[in-house]
Parts: sequence; structure tokens; C-alpha cells
Amino acid sequence: MEKIIVRGGNRLNGTVRVEGAKNAVLPVLAATLLASEGKNIISDVPTLSDVYTINEVLRNLNADVVFENNQVIVDASKELNVEAPFEFVRKMRASILVMGPLLARNSHARVALPGGCAIGSRPIEQHLKGFEAMGAKVTVGNGFVEAKVEGRLKGAKIYLDFPSVGATENIMTAAVLAEGTTILDNVAKEPEIVDLANFLNAMGAKVRGAGTGTIRIEGVEKLRGTNHAVIPDRIEAGTFMVAAAITQGNVVIENAVPEHISSLIAKMKEMGVNIIEEEEGIRVIGPETLKAVDLKTMPHPGFPTDMQSQMMALLLKAEGTSMITETVFENRFMHAEEFRRMNGDIKIEGRSVVMNGPSTLQGAEVAATDLRAGAALILAGLVADGHTRVTELKHLDRGYVNFHQKLAGLGADIERVTEVVAEKATQETTQSNVHA
Repeated sequence: MEKIIVRGGNRLNGTVRVEGAKNAVLPVLAATLLASEGKNIISDVPTLSDVYTINEVLRNLNADVVFENNQVIVDASKELNVEAPFEFVRKMRASILVMGPLLARNSHARVALPGGCAIGSRPIEQHLKGFEAMGAKVTVGNGFVEAKVEGRLKGAKIYLDFPSVGATENIMTAAVLAEGTTILDNVAKEPEIVDLANFLNAMGAKVRGAGTGTIRIEGVEKLRGTNHAVIPDRIEAGTFMVAAAITQGNVVIENAVPEHISSLIAKMKEMGVNIIEEEEGIRVIGPETLKAVDLKTMPHPGFPTDMQSQMMALLLKAEGTSMITETVFENRFMHAEEFRRMNGDIKIEGRSVVMNGPSTLQGAEVAATDLRAGAALILAGLVADGHTRVTELKHLDRGYVNFHQKLAGLGADIERVTEVVAEKATQETTQSNVHA
């Protein structure tokens, strides 16, 4: 079993560079299936397990994929398969994003129901509603969702009940090859949506309004390969901002875009954190005393749900009572119990968590319940007394590249270890004692 062991007490100092955005590269890679001519060359791609998974999905659909030196080259010009099987899709929910491109290219898509982080129900009804509005017949059964249409999809006016990022992306990619105009209302406004629209337009699509509440798409007959650099990962940037603040450190985060994390910057400044936008990146200087604040997760440009658990770690060290309300996902407080194991003064009240601080955190063995929780527990370990051991690192590896090494480079006392050797040594010792 792999664990990350953190010994708390070190202030972080130095410079760290964030990778390309996981939440941007996955829909972009899925959308490469739309190009019936030429190759797509995607750069600034992070070497994450989710990226390897989506690449396997693309290969299974008969695309040629080469991934090296943070660049993915995809040739999807051959006839595509229509089915994405469970063996790949089960690893990652974002695999459902191949459905829109497949339906647009092939008029038929059959995708296994997805896996990934177990955060609430995360339904895909909004995706399917959009496909049906464009003329597809959708069926769900036997662990698969299937969509078919006679000929091409038809442009439609579609209203999303909730500004779902995944639904916005999937319907966008389906609509770019549809006949006529598609108007999407109440859509997600995240920077990753804008990045996807820029990529689609570079391939020859006609997408307007990304980043606003309404997106207008004029369908075209075909798309061709292009070059595209993925935007920086705002959640990784935010995670290192919290790492600097919680340790009273002084860190410059390179390749971060302040406009993408304005709500986080505002909340951290409210807590007393000194944040300076410099030419090299964002400098974060942690104060001696953090102030308690309340925050509520919201769709962009509100506070990002993917920064909720990291901020919980930070607020545990703030003076006074803080409250976090989660409005985007249900059941996203599983990490609160792990913080309690570290002596965090924390109480769950429905969709809110109340923290009385500052808590004197103590090292403990804790489990990453999901991707961002894993990062948050490591952040808490940076300021806990003694050793903190974080397990279930498979979640962490889905969203962070060399996380412990980057923290070590800033001065953290942290290592990643495999304890199989120790267990084997214990077994060998036991066996030798038996035979003695």
C-alpha cells in the first residue's frame, strides 16, 4: 500500500509551477473525435491517470493516440467505433464526454455508465435531455446509455435546469456538427468551457458566447485537426495557494491565471492572506493569524466546489467560527470525518460544515475519500503535530502531478512510501522465527 507521510511544522517557500488543467484537457481530448480530417495536437497536457484513461477510451474507439512530452496527438480520421466499454469508463466519469462527439460523428453512441469520484449522484440526465432535444433517441439499460439519430442531429433551443459543466460540454460537442443553430441557455461559465469552445472553433466550429449564460452554436458539416494548448489548472493553483497560506509561507505559483480563481483570491484575502499578482505568477504570503470566514460553493464565477475541502483545512486553522455550505454536490463532506481524526473541531449540519478554530491538528492515519480531499488532508498534515499518513492515493493521482515532490521542493517534510516491503520483511521475520 502506498502512503504519503507528512511531518508538520515547515513553512513553505519558493516557486511552484502548475500543470495544464485536468478539467480542461479531458473534454478537449474527447472532442478530438470530432475531427474527420487531420490530426489534433494538444499541448500542456498533465501526466495524470485520468488522461491515460481517456486516451485508452479514444484508442478503443479506433483513434490513434500518442502521448509523450506533455503532448497528445490524436488522429480520429478513421471510421470510429460507437461503443465505449465499461472496463475504461468505470475508472472515470469524464468518459461520458465522448458521447456527444460520437453522436455527432456517427449518429450513434453507446457508452457504459461512468465511474470516478463517488461524490453524490452526479446524474447525467441533463446530457441526455440535450441529445433528445436535438433529435436523438436515448435508452438506458444494462449498464449502458445509448443514443441514436437518423442522419445528423438537428439544432435546438436547450435550457439546462442547472449549469452543469459536463452537460454543457457534451451538448456543445454534439451540436457543432448538427444541422442548423443550437442555443444553450443557463450553461456553465467555467474557464474550461471557454477553453473547449476555443478548441472547437480552431477545428472549424462556430461557437459563440462561451463564458456567458447562453452559448450559440452554428452547425458545420465537418471539423479538421488543429493545435491547442490547454489552460493552466486553476484548482492546482488554488491548492498551492492554500498550502502557502496554511504554513505561513511565501510561495509564487507560476502559470496561474488570477481571473480564473477570483472568488478564491477574494476569500483568502478576507482571511488575511497577502496575495500579490506578479509577472511570474501569484505570490501568496501566509499571515501569522487567519480570520474565520463563511463561504458557499457555487457554479463559476462563484466559489469552486473543487476548492471546498482545501479551504476546510485552511479554516480549521482560522481564529473563530467558520461555515462552509456546499450547494453543487451532495455528500461532499466525507473528508470532514478524516479531519476529526486529526483533532479538527468540525461539525456537519446538513449541507454545511461548522468549524471552531484554530484547531490544534494532530498527525493521524487518514484516507483520501476523493481527489480534492486527498490534497486537503496533506495540507492539514503540513501544520499538524507529528506524522500524518494519507492513504488511498489513487484519488490524488487523478488530479495532481508529483504533488508530494512539488511540496517537498517548497520545503515540506513529505515522502511517498510503499509499505509492501515492510510487510514482506515482517512476514519473512515471522517465518524465520517459526523455523528457528
